[in-house]
Amino acid sequence: MAKPKSIYSCTECGGQTPKWQGQCPHCQAWNTLVEAIAEKAVSRFTPVSETGEVQNLSEVEAGDEPRYSTGVAEFDRVLGGGLVHGGVVLLGGDPGIGKSTLLLQALCHMSAARNVLYVSGEESARQVALRAKRLALDARSVHLLAEIRLERIQAVLASRKPDIAVIDSIQTVYSDALQSAPGSVAQVRECAAQLTRLAKASGTCIILVGHVTKEGALAGPRVLEHMVDTVLYFEGDTHSSFRLIRAFKNRFGAVNELGVFAMSEKGLREVNNPSALFLSHHGGQVPGSCVMVTQEGTRPLLVEIQALVDEAHAPNPRRLSVGLEQNRLAMLLAVLHRHAGIACFDQDVFVNAVGGVKITEPGADLAVLLAIVSSLKNKPLPEKMVVFGEIGLAGEVRPVQRGQERLKEAAKLGFTQAIIPKANKPKQMLPGMEIIVVERVEEAVANMR
Repeated sequence: MAKPKSIYSCTECGGQTPKWQGQCPHCQAWNTLVEAIAEKAVSRFTPVSETGEVQNLSEVEAGDEPRYSTGVAEFDRVLGGGLVHGGVVLLGGDPGIGKSTLLLQALCHMSAARNVLYVSGEESARQVALRAKRLALDARSVHLLAEIRLERIQAVLASRKPDIAVIDSIQTVYSDALQSAPGSVAQVRECAAQLTRLAKASGTCIILVGHVTKEGALAGPRVLEHMVDTVLYFEGDTHSSFRLIRAFKNRFGAVNELGVFAMSEKGLREVNNPSALFLSHHGGQVPGSCVMVTQEGTRPLLVEIQALVDEAHAPNPRRLSVGLEQNRLAMLLAVLHRHAGIACFDQDVFVNAVGGVKITEPGADLAVLLAIVSSLKNKPLPEKMVVFGEIGLAGEVRPVQRGQERLKEAAKLGFTQAIIPKANKPKQMLPGMEIIVVERVEEAVANMR
């Protein structure tokens, strides 16, 4: 019997080449080609459009998409208000982080008013029932299908026509039309494409659960993220009970939204005041601690930035940051030396964002610098002070977005003092809040009281 012909597929873009190469010829990524069996041509679904006629854009009726509330307010926030009719959501996260628990809780909430279906490819029906019982969920109206064969899943979706369907997970589903194993690039791409077409044609909202690699990226071809409407990442430390959901792509809402949960014996519960998670509770004022207000989507969050500056005992001082960009830390230390005259070339510098949160916006620059200076001089900052602002290479303090909302959130939590960029100065002063505006790094350092 002749050996099946092999091809090599790129895990990033899904492109194929007849022989292995170090670099993908399609997307130029390195070491992403994996061997797969060449598949025969398979029939595809008909296009989503029933007519296929060319239309004038001005004649197309546009309106807000109806949404399904999941019954979990934090989940709805990340989704942009709820699930969309015919939308496809991809939820990824580490093993055991709580993806299946969250979706089972949401389906049980929605089953009271919606027709829902849970397709389990990783657990048996008994295991899912045991989880629902352990979480004390009312699952009487939740339909369950333990299946990994795509054609069978499509037949059930076509016959039952659920409003919401969960596929847990897309890496376990396989199609008879392909010979490769479940989880391979070809299977994930094909199964996701077929389910996406079905969602658009039938109006069923489909939630796909995705595995992640050891680097934290979604497993499978990168084209998987382009197919779906919304991409969510479930983050959290295995040693902590807190979980975060971030939106990295959303065709029906804002990106970079953040949902905060706490894992308990009864499943995931919402955290109404997430700022409290990211603030330490010290017995008194301590050096090296500075509170900033970051913006996660539409939500302002107060996060404590901690810095430790200590004498270096090696020729090359260490620069380590957790939750913040390390290259930006080196840049800020150079700005601090050049424009404020404070040198740390013979000091180890460690910076940490409390609570395991990851801050990517440059609005944390000023808080990082003041925390470093506070630790270096062993001089605590005022306990009820918040700081935000971006630092430029010329030493200027640049404004950040939504400064007014950040100040209101800080005032609501009892903070009475703020150091902010001059361009973010509010037109109307907040009652009980002393606002110090600065234009340069040296001004901010001088205002440390």
